[in-house]
Amino acid sequence: MAVVDIELNSINNQQERSLWRKSFDRLMRNRVAVVSGIFIILMMLVAVFAKYLTPFTFAEQDLLANNAIPEWMLFILPEGAENYANFSTEYPLSADHLGRDIFTRTIFGARVSLTIAFAGSLVSLAIGIIYGMISGYAGGRVDSIMMRVVDFLWAFPFLIVVILLQTYFKAIASRSGGEGIGAAFINLNNQMGGMLFLFIAIGLINWLGMARITRGQVLSYKKMEFVEAAQALGANDTRIMFKHLLPNILGPLIVAETMAIPGYIFTEAFLSFIGLGVNAPTPSWGMMIQEGVQALRSYPNQVLVPAIALSLTTLAFNFLGDGLRDAFDPRQIDK
Repeated sequence: MAVVDIELNSINNQQERSLWRKSFDRLMRNRVAVVSGIFIILMMLVAVFAKYLTPFTFAEQDLLANNAIPEWMLFILPEGAENYANFSTEYPLSADHLGRDIFTRTIFGARVSLTIAFAGSLVSLAIGIIYGMISGYAGGRVDSIMMRVVDFLWAFPFLIVVILLQTYFKAIASRSGGEGIGAAFINLNNQMGGMLFLFIAIGLINWLGMARITRGQVLSYKKMEFVEAAQALGANDTRIMFKHLLPNILGPLIVAETMAIPGYIFTEAFLSFIGLGVNAPTPSWGMMIQEGVQALRSYPNQVLVPAIALSLTTLAFNFLGDGLRDAFDPRQIDK
């Protein structure tokens, strides 16, 4: 019996490695997806080493250099801007209305967006996979009850729920003093620039779609021969779910989560735009756009720089997600 179990695991591992290898080869042939992946990796490196790549700190101000721009950016400004523009060579992508370097704040803003993207993905994958696998594998009444819970939560408008949660968290964080777990969370949130409560608000909802996808994948695989063989050999449910089912369904889940990342980034940018995102002076692309809108007619560059960074990042994740979807498509895997 043990020998058969070992052979079965060996066959499954070989098939799994073969499928992953074919998927990787197909992904490498997609130039747009590869370039997008390289861009995302470079953005991650830039975000990690931001303090070594920027000439200023993100909160450093020089009120004498407010709205300063380099001369090469003059073509972005409206006609006649040379009569009122404050030219300076110290700021490669200009300064904002408080004299803070926009290049530095854009680089540090990448930290917020990428952290939200990957933190939201990890929360969604962790909760959604576990919940969906249990629901799909258990079946029957357990599956029905668990999915009705998901349907109930899904009925709430996501963005309004996140806004209400952020408003509540902001109100709690504004209180001074206190002790215990609540005060510890508030202090940790303040140390993270307001990102902790943002993680919680976004993560509480985003796992619902992943749970549905996972359940559907489990339902399509749990009656296959390799699962029945594992059951016949006496493998317990936990081993079957995480040793046999999870490796086979992980590809589509990763693809789905990659496609969802731009939504996380846009949600954070929107919340920061309306003042419910990170705490000032922590830079966020959404907050930078909101601040730049106030001077849009005179200094459109203050909006364009963070907006371009936001657009390129979300496009990169979309293109990478498309490439992963094509690479893991079972109808194309043998081509």
